[in-house]
Amino acid sequence: MSDGPKRILVADDESLMASGLAASLRGMKYEVVGPVSDGESAVKACIEHPVDLALLDIRMPGMDGLEAAATIWTEHRIPSVIVSAYSDDRYLSRATRTGVFGYLLKPVSTDNLRVTIAIAWSRSIDQFETRRRVDQLEGTLAQRKVVEQAKWCLVSKLGVSEPDAHSMMQKVARDERRKIVEVASDVLAGKLPPGNHHPPISGQGNSLRNASAAESKPHAPEPRD
Repeated sequence: MSDGPKRILVADDESLMASGLAASLRGMKYEVVGPVSDGESAVKACIEHPVDLALLDIRMPGMDGLEAAATIWTEHRIPSVIVSAYSDDRYLSRATRTGVFGYLLKPVSTDNLRVTIAIAWSRSIDQFETRRRVDQLEGTLAQRKVVEQAKWCLVSKLGVSEPDAHSMMQKVARDERRKIVEVASDVLAGKLPPGNHHPPISGQGNSLRNASAAESKPHAPEPRD
């Protein structure tokens, strides 16, 4: 995500309020999409005119602003700021469970709008980064699991030690310029290497077979004096 939003959607069924918000945003050098007057149109606008952030009224015909915020966040990862005359607990409670990153009460001053947009954008970036780190960690753990399973598969099939099985896969990864998790996936897929009666682990060569042969080949006796 960039340092700040560039394009902002405005959705409010009160035309005067919507026009005022759009004018304020343009005065702050934002590109404005809309205004639109209902939640369905807000969601559609996010698809047709990709935006960075949405300003949504709550009470609009059909889909309300909170439902639209949840859809926009879940499906498009676009954060929203609610702009409303209502601060009921039921609205605030729903806002904390959706893609709402800011809440403004009408009437809205330009300064409040500027500050709230900046905070909402920063919060959304933090959530993106948290999600990215979690996904990265989950991906790393999943890859480690694949490598561990492949290692024990080689131990069982070839009768080698755990460290030797790992070294064999590492050698193939180096020789074939592949990631070790790719080699491990081939092992688990049944493309077992070593042994003269087994095919090579991939079409790229027989590195793993050679690795196994190297592990099992007896060393020549050292010459005596």
